[in-house]
Amino acid sequence: MGKFSEEAGRGATNGHLRLPPWIAKERATLSELHAMKVGLRERGLHTVCEEARCPNRANCFGRGTAAFLLMGNVCTRDCGFCAVAHGRPKHPDPGEPIKIARQVAAMRLKYAVLTSVTRDDLADGGAAHFAATIRAVKESGAMVEVLVPDFRGDLEAVARVVGAGPSVFNHNLETVPELYPSVRSKADYGRSLKILVEAKRIGNAIFGDDFRTKSGLMVGLGETEGQLIAVFKDLARAGVDILTLGQYLRPTRHQLPVLEYVHPDTFDRLGGIARGMGIGTVFSGPLIRSSFSAEETFGAAVSNANRSS
Repeated sequence: MGKFSEEAGRGATNGHLRLPPWIAKERATLSELHAMKVGLRERGLHTVCEEARCPNRANCFGRGTAAFLLMGNVCTRDCGFCAVAHGRPKHPDPGEPIKIARQVAAMRLKYAVLTSVTRDDLADGGAAHFAATIRAVKESGAMVEVLVPDFRGDLEAVARVVGAGPSVFNHNLETVPELYPSVRSKADYGRSLKILVEAKRIGNAIFGDDFRTKSGLMVGLGETEGQLIAVFKDLARAGVDILTLGQYLRPTRHQLPVLEYVHPDTFDRLGGIARGMGIGTVFSGPLIRSSFSAEETFGAAVSNANRSS
């Protein structure tokens, strides 16, 4: 999609591209992170910020925000882009919903993001646990956004999560369908789209226009612009309200390599294309992540909807 991959490749070492100048690693002092981590560890909680080695984790922790990772920190899948540990997870802690609600209250959050590892070992994929946590957090007075796995295509599981009343239901497509064999080998592009369609249908039927769906994509894994545009069209047809588009950054040497660092100007142009196709709110940039600044993203979606009504 851009020229930087070729230029960076010439300066690369060990076959890996160097970080371009527009991507800077964040630094944070121990004092900024200490209070957050103490509260999480005391309650035995995890965040996707830490487990997935998100490049924005210092920023989020420094601002007192985090995306809570439900049902442990071991995933039953091993996606090519993800640094979360995989294997045989423990049974979910039945007390976790209350623990997370207490942590949200202690952090005085008005907007909480809940996600999880994929739990293919559970009959409902963890949908009941999601629903219980949504309800517990809402009782603390916070709004809730969920980022869910695909539940192996179980639409009843989707209905259970949506019925608990999150303000935003997020399921990431992650990449273009052509790259699923290497990036999301145990997932299915069509199945993920159906989840977004069903969530939108159920959520609008129950909660009306106050309910929104969201999805996220990474770039830099070898996709083409034409393939991305085709996904934008699919998301628009699925009624998705919010799209996040960000640069894939290799968490460790064990994950897929970066094939291209996309220039910020290209992100701006791709975001414009997605908006032009009917996706109401698009956040596009190198360090954009699905759960990063989620409250601000939700606020923008509400403002955009009000302007268009």
